Amino acid sequence: MSAEPPSAAPPPRKRDKTKGIRGWLRARGKAFEAYVRGRSLVETTPLIPNERFPWTAELEANWKAIDAELDALLAQRSALPNIQDISPQQMRITADDGWKTFFFHAYGSDSALARKLCPKTAAMLDRIPDLEVAFFSVLGPRGRIKPHSGGYPGLVRAHLGLKVPQPVGAARMRVGDEMIRWEEGKVVVFDDTYRHEVWNDSDESRVVLLIDVHRPFRPVLAALNLAILRLGRLTSYVRDSKRKQREWEASFAKRAAARS
Repeated sequence: MSAEPPSAAPPPRKRDKTKGIRGWLRARGKAFEAYVRGRSLVETTPLIPNERFPWTAELEANWKAIDAELDALLAQRSALPNIQDISPQQMRITADDGWKTFFFHAYGSDSALARKLCPKTAAMLDRIPDLEVAFFSVLGPRGRIKPHSGGYPGLVRAHLGLKVPQPVGAARMRVGDEMIRWEEGKVVVFDDTYRHEVWNDSDESRVVLLIDVHRPFRPVLAALNLAILRLGRLTSYVRDSKRKQREWEASFAKRAAARS
């Protein structure tokens, strides 16, 4: 019986060069994020003292004026866009109509509609240095925002509590190993690059004014951070979100004109 010829060796696997490039970029990105964190002029802990941002005191002193403008908007809550209607990437953390938004400012663009409907709130936001994002965040009854984290430590986030369901703790947010229980009229400042999630276990809506500002750095790194954030405004993610926001505002204004 003749011996079988040896089987052919499998062809060598081609190296995925793009995978290697992506890995290299991720590693460099992590190193840069660590560099940025190490040079922050404020804490890089999950919670950051309000005293690091003096504008938080003015928001707290004027919260009732903001809340009054919010009340008029909530009368039209169903007309407000879901977060994923503006930013489809948020589908991974919420997919129903429980999380509504109303934007004032986002990545260099102001909302004329927000200025018209909420002029006092818009004026107060104008006085916040290095504002990047600001919107009313409305989480409906029994709402949940799944665990997630921000992607870049060059921003710091704040929440001004406006509508906080009772009892205390029915609406809450975990940031890293810290648990936040909002208070009406009080600001909490935190680092959203820590993994965080939100629950509303009540039968009422929880509403905060969400604000993102530039993380404070010394001048050279502050200029670099600003350049990075401005480059981010050119991404398809940001451009598409801005377009969807403009489309919603046009639709909202058209419906309002038809009712008048």
